[in-house]
Amino acid sequence: MRKNREKKKVVVLGSTGSIGRSALQVLKSFEDRFEIFGLSAHKNFELFKKQIREYNPKMAVLTQAESYEKVKRGYINNRIKIEFGAESINQMVSFPEVDIVINAIVGSAGLLPSFATLRAGKTLALANKESLVMAGELLTDLAKKKGSEILPVDSEHSAIKQCLLAGEKNEVKRLILTASGGPFYLTKKKDLSRVTVSEALSHPTWEMGKKITIDSATLMNKGLEVIEAHWLFGIPASQIKVIIHPQSVVHSMVEFVDGTLIAQMSKPDMKMPLQYALLYPERIETNDNFLNLTRIKNLIFLEPDLGRFPALKFCYFALELGGTAPSVLNAANEVAVESFLHRKLSFDKIPMLVRKVLSAHKIKNNPSLEEILEADRWAREESKKFIQRESNR
Repeated sequence: MRKNREKKKVVVLGSTGSIGRSALQVLKSFEDRFEIFGLSAHKNFELFKKQIREYNPKMAVLTQAESYEKVKRGYINNRIKIEFGAESINQMVSFPEVDIVINAIVGSAGLLPSFATLRAGKTLALANKESLVMAGELLTDLAKKKGSEILPVDSEHSAIKQCLLAGEKNEVKRLILTASGGPFYLTKKKDLSRVTVSEALSHPTWEMGKKITIDSATLMNKGLEVIEAHWLFGIPASQIKVIIHPQSVVHSMVEFVDGTLIAQMSKPDMKMPLQYALLYPERIETNDNFLNLTRIKNLIFLEPDLGRFPALKFCYFALELGGTAPSVLNAANEVAVESFLHRKLSFDKIPMLVRKVLSAHKIKNNPSLEEILEADRWAREESKKFIQRESNR
């Protein structure tokens, strides 16, 4: 029994998104262990108001002005602090009473909250892979300096963390990240230019937000996860392999030097890696989420086709280049995906845009945070120019 043990106070950033909602469900399942201290969202104010009522946080932050005003009006003279802006997020994660921050913000907007969390010495449960893609070296160095811990929430990296327990780091031959392949892993290259937004958003196994679903369809998501794995586990890119596994049952594997292959298997449900991160190093019995192996007919593993899905190749290249290259790659991809979702760019042009912007960038090695943010800004401007040229054709 844990009745006499103090509850850990948790902040959930991006609480209205897919991972944020799953995180709140997990926290509610273990309300004897956790207390929700703070929530943040961007613009989904209707759901955010419901979450505030249900979870009763001490503080809630919105980063879109219009949504903030709509929520704030309903909480005048209320004990819950309703605040606005990115700086308020950084303040919220830094409060002394906060123990764990779940960063489920989408995209590069999650970078500064990750820094604020680690700077304050908190445990960072990281779903925002862009943080490590853009500034992996700075963040991991900061975590060591402050005695903070970065716990992966991505299912693949959670799986790798669990598999690595089977041996020592110097015994690892390679990490194997699995990718569902998205809805188009069997689609011919010539047909990718005709892919519609609705088709790209129809993921076969995972329920995710729009941006990550498109990234999954281009395999960019897996490439970003290669960069993330490099920084999380200190393994060089040459020892990180990606394979297509459409069933999404094996979430990743670790191969050791003696030929042993350790795989982590579970249902494709984000609540599993979230629970592992929040309860780590404990495992707590649950009544569901068990995998019935007798119902699995096939486990298929395929090599990714880099000709059809070059985004994966570009991520390896950006990691090899180092410096500001991964930040530029990430920013260009974010702009490209947003443009595709708004039907301003065809699906097959997403990796083409990323390649062109990355090729035009003058890399700065050993960048500061300010230089990383400047590279991000530059890449966004260059990407918008590319899209404008495409629309004028």
